[in-house]
Amino acid sequence: MEWLEYSTANCSVQRTLDIVGDRWTMIVLRELFNGVHRFEQMRQHSGISESVLSNRLGKLVDAGILDVVPYREAGSRTRREYRLTGKGRDLYPILIALLKWGDDHRADPEGPSLTVVHRDCGAPVDVVVRCRDGHDLNGPREAETHAGPAARRLAGRRPAS
Repeated sequence: MEWLEYSTANCSVQRTLDIVGDRWTMIVLRELFNGVHRFEQMRQHSGISESVLSNRLGKLVDAGILDVVPYREAGSRTRREYRLTGKGRDLYPILIALLKWGDDHRADPEGPSLTVVHRDCGAPVDVVVRCRDGHDLNGPREAETHAGPAARRLAGRRPAS
């Protein structure tokens, strides 16, 4: 199996999980995608502690997933809002895929707690895996994995003949 001949040390999945791979980071992203941009609103709505929320927001800012935008309400000091960057908005399909999986396998007996629909037509939103030629894939058996340009062969491993 070709996959076993290569190191996973520089795997994009692992590098992504290093940034967004914990529960609270995904909860913060859920809040942002649903229009909650202010620290205190996020903290109250999600139940995240101040220190954890501050840590996760800082991590997402450092990774270029969020921008900090100052705002000031009359009579108050300047505060910060957090806005998704293009890099952050690119995470939307991941969140929708997690929601869909949760709806299918972890929802309450009465059904999902929320739905996501297309603003223009009202149809439910789905995540689709599709090749660049337009073919939808129904699972991993319809795809192949190959070493990419940054793949590093494990020491002592020779190409399979």
